[in-house]
Amino acid sequence: MQFAANITFHILFPTITIALAWMLLFMKWRFSRTGDGAWMELYRFWTKVFALTFSLGVVSGIVMSFQFGTNWPGFMNTVGNIAGPLLAYEIMTAFFLEAVFIGVMLFGHGRIPNWAHTAATALVAVGTTMSAFWIMVLSSWMHTPAGFEMRDGVAHATDWWAIVFNPSMPVRLSHMLLASGLTAAFLVAGLSAWRWLRGDRAPAVRLGLRTGIIAGALLIPVQIVVGDVHGLNTLEHQPAKVAAIEANWETQAAVPLVLFALPDEEARENRFEIGIPYGASLILKHDPQGVVPGLNDFRGEHPPVAPVFWSFRVMVGVGMLMLAVSWLAAWQLWRRGEPSPLVTRALVAMTFSGWVATVAGWYVTEIGRQPWLVYGVLTTREAASDVPAAMIATTFVGYMVVYTLLLGAYVGTLYYLAGKGRRADVTAEGPGAVPEAGEAAAEAALGRPAQA
Repeated sequence: MQFAANITFHILFPTITIALAWMLLFMKWRFSRTGDGAWMELYRFWTKVFALTFSLGVVSGIVMSFQFGTNWPGFMNTVGNIAGPLLAYEIMTAFFLEAVFIGVMLFGHGRIPNWAHTAATALVAVGTTMSAFWIMVLSSWMHTPAGFEMRDGVAHATDWWAIVFNPSMPVRLSHMLLASGLTAAFLVAGLSAWRWLRGDRAPAVRLGLRTGIIAGALLIPVQIVVGDVHGLNTLEHQPAKVAAIEANWETQAAVPLVLFALPDEEARENRFEIGIPYGASLILKHDPQGVVPGLNDFRGEHPPVAPVFWSFRVMVGVGMLMLAVSWLAAWQLWRRGEPSPLVTRALVAMTFSGWVATVAGWYVTEIGRQPWLVYGVLTTREAASDVPAAMIATTFVGYMVVYTLLLGAYVGTLYYLAGKGRRADVTAEGPGAVPEAGEAAAEAALGRPAQA
């Protein structure tokens, strides 16, 4: 629970920054192509959000890295020969890139050529994606380990290519990157919608609203398809997890898709079950008579059912809401140029919906792996430290208090920044223009006279 609290808090912030960096690059590219100062104003606002989010992601990641030693010494003792280099690759190829160029991105505009500033933004975006790549390589390897051999109880790498491109890595990485894209899209759309409802109809707000809505509408159907592929991959490599997701107790054909139930692990049955006949077999086997594995085949080696069952339904439910709201908003943009007040309020309500879906999906993935820490190689019990429960409980409470305060401060700051409205100090540099001309273009786009 303590480690879950840390990783839950940490994942909130990379989930935004991975995709937001690419959205910033898009905004900067649009400004460079059009010379429209509204794009630069939008870029400047979301750069502030990116910087704040990035800083919280870094400090929470440091706390989490310490816990590999304090909470899970058996993990590094057993698989450190593989986990250690993968974490080091993330630092050397991704974090260094982000750390070097984020300063240029934040403070370099107007001080270096426009193309160099755009290149710095692009390198930060590449760095965030590379960071996600290496972390997902390690996470995927823990679920579908490959390319190693055990010697005296210690894992040794035999094929780094097989380790990096393990059987579940491509689909897990794709699923995570799309989740980040949806999280950033609904954050941009939600905050822009909030400003819109407050009467801020500046061109930058309109552009942000359109950018978030269109990104969300385009990404959610792709995520649904990738999610289906991910489920089939999980069925092949972790059938016990799929059985828990479906709350299916007996291996059988024509399994219904359970929409609601109260799984009872002691009685090995579901209470108050509501399902769609043949649904699970159709989704998982693409055959209404397909055989789906049951939990009773994995007694003692399957995850706790209720958390996995409900987390999956939260993730899917939020995803369906994303589909409905983003498509309705996109249709209204196309038909009338702006979303209706009702849909705009729905976008505000879903500002942080990406967080809910991501955390729920992360719980499905990580709780669904239990009782294994490295699937089929190392159990959670074998990796855990012998720190007294009372000490863990004390630090757990401390973490929760600090994280609750930080999360409240973060969300409050976002709305504070959004509430300030249009910046008075926006400067812009058009493509191929001298700084003075670019500043004049930006000031004209904002309806203000240029500074002398």
